[in-house]
Amino acid sequence: MSFSTVLSAAIQGLHVELIHVEADISNGLPMFHMVGYLSSEVKEASERVRTAIRNSGIQMPAKKMVVNLAPATVRKKGASFDLPIALAVLASMGRFPGERIKDTLVVGELGLDGSVKEVSGILPVVMQAREEGFNRCILPRQNVREGALVKGMQILGVGHLLEACCYLNGEQEIPIVAGGRREASLEESREVLVDFSDIHGQEAVKRAAEVAVAGGHNLLMVGAPGSGKSMMAKRVPTILPPPTLEESIEITKIYSVLGMVDKEHPLITGRPFRSVHHTVTKPALIGGGMFPVPGEISLAHGGVLFLDELAEFQKPVLEVLRQPLEERMIRITRSQGNFVFPANFILICAMNPCPCGNYPDYGRCTCTQPQIQQYLGKISQPFLDRIDICVEAPRIQYEELAREERQEGSAAIRDRVCAARAIQQKRYKERKILVNSMLEVRELKEFCQLGRKEELLMRKAFVSLGLTARSYHKILKVARTIADLDTSEKIREHHLKEAIGYRTMDKKYWGR
Repeated sequence: MSFSTVLSAAIQGLHVELIHVEADISNGLPMFHMVGYLSSEVKEASERVRTAIRNSGIQMPAKKMVVNLAPATVRKKGASFDLPIALAVLASMGRFPGERIKDTLVVGELGLDGSVKEVSGILPVVMQAREEGFNRCILPRQNVREGALVKGMQILGVGHLLEACCYLNGEQEIPIVAGGRREASLEESREVLVDFSDIHGQEAVKRAAEVAVAGGHNLLMVGAPGSGKSMMAKRVPTILPPPTLEESIEITKIYSVLGMVDKEHPLITGRPFRSVHHTVTKPALIGGGMFPVPGEISLAHGGVLFLDELAEFQKPVLEVLRQPLEERMIRITRSQGNFVFPANFILICAMNPCPCGNYPDYGRCTCTQPQIQQYLGKISQPFLDRIDICVEAPRIQYEELAREERQEGSAAIRDRVCAARAIQQKRYKERKILVNSMLEVRELKEFCQLGRKEELLMRKAFVSLGLTARSYHKILKVARTIADLDTSEKIREHHLKEAIGYRTMDKKYWGR
């Protein structure tokens, strides 16, 4: 009987901490004691592990067994420590040489019959193992495809505790899966169900959506019910450029922590689209909880976050978006430490202009002016300033719906978007900037210079529209994107006029 150590990992938010699972078996009163700042589900592992070992046909000695999960300052939660605890105990019992499991990271949940069950968060765990210099991981068989996304790792999938024990004892071989394989996901083969060609009319809103995607700008659509706002928002991901491999891995990592990846096709190759109901709470939107996990804004990372019926959201919920929209990440502070989740998304919002939805058509609108002001007042000026593009979605006319000719599809719009983004990537290749919306104030002077005529136009707009400094900068960024779509090196007067036009909604509806 002796001492042994098996390496595992704990997930804190999106950060992975390596855990040393230590097992010691010695003479004394028969017991199985676990220590190391454990959650209730980890404490329950003692019963699962002992029963799984016994049902695997291995007799446990009547000895004193102590299992420690170090470091003790990191809280361990979840059932992923079952397999490393069992292997550490078996190594201490001499069932296999401890050297066989050296430099190998192990995670997995155990059933009472000894079967190894899948766990969440495999991708970030394997990525961290590679960063720490390990080259082999023993995982549940259901998680092998996900672990194999990491290049340079050897992945061994096991379905039973006895299988892992026999392999480590040299009695059985397990196929090694080399990391770095890129299997096609469902997103690559699935037929596109939505397309911009489905939308008739609303050319101005389509143009606004194209500009928003080309520069990574936030978009607000205001219009009567049934004017196609939600339909438009759901098609925005179809004109986004496909993510790079690095972006796909980063997106998949977030979904992996929450257990939301497809086990057969784990790599997410499409842009996320998250539509949030107006009853959402602040922790659900931005992430949080006693032990913080990513929220909807992190699930939308790299894609689109859609808030329908914007004025129906609780005002405090909307206000917490202000900081993530600026910094493109969310920081959550708890007594256990600071947690940082990515939140680089395009915000698409849709709302009615009044409670009945018919304002400013006074022939149909039944709302009083105080009701309208109270409804629109739910959207604060600081939040509105973080919206780059505001556009009105008018009612659709019958002639537009009955038109038979096919409208421009998503593929054609996406080609223009990709061309504009290629210009931006070339322009900012020496900087950590991907799209125009990420420009800082000091960089606007370099990349958004205005000519004499454009400067005069901007001055007039600033005074007449009562712009803030933030909205002024937003106009310059949007004008830069419009110029890129026009393949123009300089911002011209007509580019600036279009960008200013996207801010006149503030004056019309909010009087600001």
